[in-house]
Amino acid sequence: MATELQELIDFLSSPSPPVKRAAVDIVRGLTGSEDELGFLGGYSSVLLPKLCALLGESKDVSEPAAESLVNLSQKSDLAGKMVSMGMVKTCMDVLCKGGNGIERLMVLLLVNLTQLDAGVSSLLQTEDEKMYGLYVMKLVRWFCTTGEKLGDPFEHAGFILVNISKLGAGRKFLLDTRRGLLKQILRQFDATSPIRRKGVSGTIRNCCFEAETLLPNILLASEFLWPALLLPVAGNKVYKEEDTSKMPQELGTALSIERESVSDPEIRAQALEAIYLIVLQEAGRRAFWSINGLRILQLGYEDEESPQVMEAYERVGALLIESNGMEEQPLKPSS
Repeated sequence: MATELQELIDFLSSPSPPVKRAAVDIVRGLTGSEDELGFLGGYSSVLLPKLCALLGESKDVSEPAAESLVNLSQKSDLAGKMVSMGMVKTCMDVLCKGGNGIERLMVLLLVNLTQLDAGVSSLLQTEDEKMYGLYVMKLVRWFCTTGEKLGDPFEHAGFILVNISKLGAGRKFLLDTRRGLLKQILRQFDATSPIRRKGVSGTIRNCCFEAETLLPNILLASEFLWPALLLPVAGNKVYKEEDTSKMPQELGTALSIERESVSDPEIRAQALEAIYLIVLQEAGRRAFWSINGLRILQLGYEDEESPQVMEAYERVGALLIESNGMEEQPLKPSS
């Protein structure tokens, strides 16, 4: 078997296009098996460079090569080797070139590679002061401007941003007001794709861990921030004018009409976690009170059915009660 696999890997660089296509198709099939993934890992020093070299070829070769790399990168040790050999740069080069039909696969590969801190550092280009953050700015631009066209190749780019924002350096970069990245990302919460919305909510939740030191940067995007955080947890009621009149126009207008509720409990929980991190700060609480945020939580809580999300509501409510000196619990299930 070992000899046969070595021969198969050698065929990946065959001068014969049909032989090369057949070989990469077989490799793709092998990477779809958990058992074979472990076996292929033993040949990674030879296999990975050969697959990488195929990414610039025609789609009938580059696509199975890219799928193979995505599958292999699910193994953290192999993902680490890919990062070490410069795979992040290779992905970005392919995406910058465009028009090859494998953009979606390159995005998925970056999602896996940035699960590692080293992958995030490589994407941030931390070792090159002049190029620092350029890749991330390009990804945000692609994520926010490609739209939800057929196939939506950058749909999963939000999860790359989630991974970037797990690190302090990544959060600080995304929150740098000179670049305006936060506002661009927040606008994507209006997307119809639940994958896009999930990427946005996870990124914002992570960025709010910097609220203690960078709250002004976060609140500077409040026009987009509050709708992204509060609409998912506002329930499905049509709000009365007496409530919406105390809210910013963009939030009050959205709540005064019938709307589709956010069905994913993870998005609702992430929104509440982000709100909690904001209202931990005095300035954050003032901002939240000023938009009638507590009323939204009260009404949203009445419609909530997930125990986990209900706990998140209650955590925010308890903090607001304690900080405001209120005596009664403002969040109660509907009778």
